[in-house]
Amino acid sequence: MNKVIKDSWPLFFGIFMIMVGNGLQGTLLGVRAEIEDFSTATTGLVMSMYYGGFLAGSVLAPILVSNVGHIRVFTAMASMASATTLLHGIFVDPVWWCVARMISGFSFAALYIVIESWMNDVSTNENRGKVLGTYLGTFYGSMVVGQYLLNIAPPEQIELFVLISVLISVALLPISLSKRPAPNFEAPHPIGIKEVYKASPLGVVGVIISGAGASILFGIGPVFAAQTGMEIREIANFMAFFILGAVSAQLPIGYLSDRIERRKIITMIAFLASISAGLCLFSQGNMELLYLNMFFVGAMALSIYGVCVAYTNDHLSREQYVGASSMLILLNGVGSFFGPFIATLFMSFYGPSAFFGSVGAIYIGICLFALYRAAVNPKVVSVEDQGDYLSVHPRATPVVAQIAEEVIEE
Repeated sequence: MNKVIKDSWPLFFGIFMIMVGNGLQGTLLGVRAEIEDFSTATTGLVMSMYYGGFLAGSVLAPILVSNVGHIRVFTAMASMASATTLLHGIFVDPVWWCVARMISGFSFAALYIVIESWMNDVSTNENRGKVLGTYLGTFYGSMVVGQYLLNIAPPEQIELFVLISVLISVALLPISLSKRPAPNFEAPHPIGIKEVYKASPLGVVGVIISGAGASILFGIGPVFAAQTGMEIREIANFMAFFILGAVSAQLPIGYLSDRIERRKIITMIAFLASISAGLCLFSQGNMELLYLNMFFVGAMALSIYGVCVAYTNDHLSREQYVGASSMLILLNGVGSFFGPFIATLFMSFYGPSAFFGSVGAIYIGICLFALYRAAVNPKVVSVEDQGDYLSVHPRATPVVAQIAEEVIEE
């Protein structure tokens, strides 16, 4: 395992630098939009555009990789993401930001696809799960680092946009100069949504709605924080504790998911996510308590997606895993696209507190649908017949579905 990490340091270095930049960018744009007095609904639309671009990139980028190769795609998309970030700081305009966010989303989806397929190639049957776990830890850990870089320069100036551009550009260097040959690449093909829904209505509904919830938390969390008067360091803490919660919960929830019927787990963590959001609503006057509650929001909310994917696979044959997981990733992207805009519409009418109201409503909705499915279809997959849980982050691409399937087979 250590040899794999050592030999693949350009890959993990690239992941780290890209996600530090991406984590900082998402928070910075929310704060800057508030400084520039964008309307709340406009900011929500800007944030939604990223997920629209990401969804398009998840579908189209594999075609680009197949046609021109990994390194060319990585170089082009990193350059595009870097340049687009700079233009955010130069042209502070909602229309341009919508276009730029869509381009950024497309670019980052392509970068993830290259990195994830390369990661799969450097793995072996003995260490693939550990490599995927290292990737997940690097993904979330670098996002936490990105939150605290918000403190090093005023968000109303261009310096932070320049820093993000530099981070993404530096990530490009070691991978572009790597001597390792590019891996063979074959994009997984999703199976039809009707087939997946027929197998697991809860899995499909769960990934769509949890996608909306995760995009609201990532995209609109900084907007809420800025609207309620938090200082920059408090905004950084607010978002960092949310992400840290996601990191800490993956193993415990995965452990429970492999030992308790998964529909019960989905119901429980959706309910706890909703309760945690409600506690955040009532702890806004106490920053330490708010951070703690955001930690639990992240722990519960960002774990639902992985359990829903595992739950869906429990109702499918092994040959369908990759296609179904690829479809669920795309459906998660659809939910992510609509989430920020819908939440900000409510915030426009009811004020910043509607942020937590929207989050709570989303996760209680998953809980209620899970209870409904239990009532109309009490038949469950026994714990002994369940497949293995494998943690997947909510911005995964279809390539991760293929990696996960290979881990499960081992």
